[in-house]
This record gives sequence, C-alpha cells and structure tokens, in this order.
Amino acid sequence: MKGTNKQQAAAISFAGKVVLVTGAAAGVGRAIAIAFGRAGASVVVADTAVDGGHATAAMIVEAGGKALYVNANVARAGDVEALVEKAVNYYGRIDCAVNSSTIEEDEASFADGDEAQFDRMMAVNVKGVWLCMKHELRQMAKQGGGAIVNMASTSGLVGVPASPIYAATKHAVVGLTRSAATAHAAQGIRVNSLCPGVVRTPLLARAFERDPELEEKLNAAHPMGRIAEAAEVANAVMWLCSEQSSFVTGHQLALDGGLTAL
Repeated sequence: MKGTNKQQAAAISFAGKVVLVTGAAAGVGRAIAIAFGRAGASVVVADTAVDGGHATAAMIVEAGGKALYVNANVARAGDVEALVEKAVNYYGRIDCAVNSSTIEEDEASFADGDEAQFDRMMAVNVKGVWLCMKHELRQMAKQGGGAIVNMASTSGLVGVPASPIYAATKHAVVGLTRSAATAHAAQGIRVNSLCPGVVRTPLLARAFERDPELEEKLNAAHPMGRIAEAAEVANAVMWLCSEQSSFVTGHQLALDGGLTAL
C-alpha cells in the first residue's frame, strides 16, 4: 500500500505523563489512547460508551500500561468538570489532552437541513471541545503547562457541500484552537488541531463490506491513493503532544494524503 505507516506508535516516550483522551471507546479515539498507553503514559479514557470505554482501558492495561475509564458526555458541563477532577484526583495532573469526541451524521441538502441534527452535532463537536478545553486549560495553567490536541478534520479547512453542518462544527474547532492557543501560549500551554482526511476504522470497514466501490472512490480522492490508518492519526497526535513539537501552537495539521492540496 502506498506510503503506509505500519507503526502502531511513534518512537516518542510519554513515561510519567498523564494523557486524557475523549471519544476513546472506539475507532480513532481508541487508537490514540492505546498508542499513548504503549508509549508509557497513564491514560484517562473518556466516553459515554461504557463497554467500549472499559474495553479500551483494559487493552491498555493488558499491554502493560495504566488506564482509567470515566463515563463522561462532553456536551454536559457537569460531566466534563467531573472528568477533569477525577483525572487529577487519580493521577495528580493532566499533561496532555486529546479532545476527539465527535459525531457525524448523514445530512440532507443545505436548504433541507434538520435543526435537531444541527443542535446534536454542535453540542458534541463544538460545545464539547469548548467545555473540555475550558477545564483542561484551567488545570494546565495551575501546573505550569501542557499540550492539547483538538480533533478537527479536513472538513474544517474546506467547504463540504454534502455535509455543511459537520463542516461548520470542524471550522469552529479550528477557530477555538487558534483562539485558545494565542490566549494561553504565555502559560506554557500549546493547543493545536489535527485535520485528518478519511481514516480507516472498524465502522468504515463495515461500510466497505456493504459497498466495495466506496473504498475505491475514497482511495482515489486522496492523491496518495489511499486513506489514512488510525495508527497514523495516533502518531500525529503524539507528535503534537510531545516536546518534538515544542514551538508549534495554534496550528492545523492536515493528515490527508494531499487531499486539501488539490
């Protein structure tokens, strides 16, 4: 496969670090949480999917890492405040936070958009990121620094006629990221966003089984001729959280195989 990165985690150590990952019960969030665990971090796994969240934490522990699962809905202020409090009470601090909770739904045309769908997606994708950063930034300011990565998307960098609501939420994440980065840079807190193209996940794999032509179309849409692997997303997140990116903040890193360069 062209340019495939087969690594499960980048060669970066997070030994002694505490990492909070939201949306970690499955898919990309799970891959990120497991990668940090393998790199030596104590991982706080946050999600509303109880079984999946516990499973992710168990995978980290079985691989020799440390993990704590917390049931939290990022769209609820009380849940987010309790999440950060539990993480700090259990591990003492939060060095890195990855805000990857997100929902994406099939959308109607722009003119026929559904208000309830708009509210659902804005609540998780935008309000959720805002609430998480609000409490993460407070904690990191007390500690004297930290790193935050918000999961945006290539849909946050370009227009997406078929998914205007989703694109709007990801553009908002980019705006929140830039604003937080500039507001808290002097406190030693770096805030960046990652903007993946299409990523291979178990959910997407099932869609490919139903429609083999879909995979061909998505591969062809990316100049590298393939979609991203979840491990590649995890590697990019880890780099943004590491000292290797110590002078990077307020940045939107496109992990898209050249998609947005077209």
